[in-house]
Amino acid sequence: MLSVKPFYIPPVLIFGSGASQRVGEESRKLGVKKGLIVTDEVLLKLGILDNIKQVLSQAKVQFTIYSGVFTEPTVEFVQEGLKTYKENGCDFLLAIGGGSAIDTAKAITVMATNAGSIEDYMGLGKIPKAGAPFIAIPTTAGTGSEVTQFTIITDTKRDVKMLIGSPFLIPREAIVDPLLTLSMPRGLTAATGIDALTHAIEAYVSVKAQPMSDIFCLSAIELISGNLRQAWSNGNNLEAREKTMLGALQAGIAFSNSSVALVHGMSRPVGAYFHVAHGVSNAALLGVVTEFSLIGNPARYARIAKAMGENVEHLTILEAADLAAKSIKRLVQDIKIPSLQELGVDKEKLDKLAPQMAEDAIASGSPANNPRQATKEEIIELYKLAYLQ
Repeated sequence: MLSVKPFYIPPVLIFGSGASQRVGEESRKLGVKKGLIVTDEVLLKLGILDNIKQVLSQAKVQFTIYSGVFTEPTVEFVQEGLKTYKENGCDFLLAIGGGSAIDTAKAITVMATNAGSIEDYMGLGKIPKAGAPFIAIPTTAGTGSEVTQFTIITDTKRDVKMLIGSPFLIPREAIVDPLLTLSMPRGLTAATGIDALTHAIEAYVSVKAQPMSDIFCLSAIELISGNLRQAWSNGNNLEAREKTMLGALQAGIAFSNSSVALVHGMSRPVGAYFHVAHGVSNAALLGVVTEFSLIGNPARYARIAKAMGENVEHLTILEAADLAAKSIKRLVQDIKIPSLQELGVDKEKLDKLAPQMAEDAIASGSPANNPRQATKEEIIELYKLAYLQ
């Protein structure tokens, strides 16, 4: 018998090239007066927001801008953004940017209506009530944050990446416009694409997988693995951009309703201790963790290989599962994502920190969702293997 599980998505999803032109109309539908746009200075300088600001003005929607998000989200960004929100009399939020801007806005939206500080809500299901109305407009094809019930905020005082999860973090609307990704540099296209692929793969093999999330997982794996190389090779290839972004959107829906697993559990400490971008650390880990994990559910990994376009005919299930790991490694190599070693991660420091990183990974809860359970010693060894890739 299938277990009964809720399935959460934003009430409104608008996808397609030019979708961001709907932002004024959609904001007016919320019945709000003034919005806080959460973004970063790079997007402002590139002019990515110019058209969106014009559309909002034409719709007579007032707004102010907080553009202080310049790294992965921190408690300080949330505090600064919330102060701007309150001082300017805002009553809704618009996040325009990558996962950092959207995750920051998620935290601001719930802190606009809930007491205390964002640190109080670390964990799952701890936010007592809904936040302010919130529209998310991603400019990268990777995190899927525009459709998920999670945010990750770094507590810089404790050097901890806090995972916070609640249906109240799901945006009221997600407007996903592939045209906004055309200016993404190659490195970011590669890293965010592998991040999205990791979401889809982990959600599919997770012990918390469910039939609805499975549908989104397999479609996302096929779209991303089949188009990421082209999007990376030619940033103006709009068809590849569209399909990669649709895959990232589907992957976000999938893991928000299933879960991530060992790769993400191990990835967060790499980011926290070595300041490696999340997508890059996922890429460094995904191949070796897949090799380690596939024995736990070879049939699912074999299906992943097929979704990635591999010919699994006449192969045993284990042979096909192993092909998934090989296909992942080849993709990462093809789009030139640097290894931990190439990024300058110090081997001695990694060896010294690996035991603590393994403990942090296990404490995050994500490794418990993996099809093959990993001990602390096995996670330490996986870190060492990933370094050598």
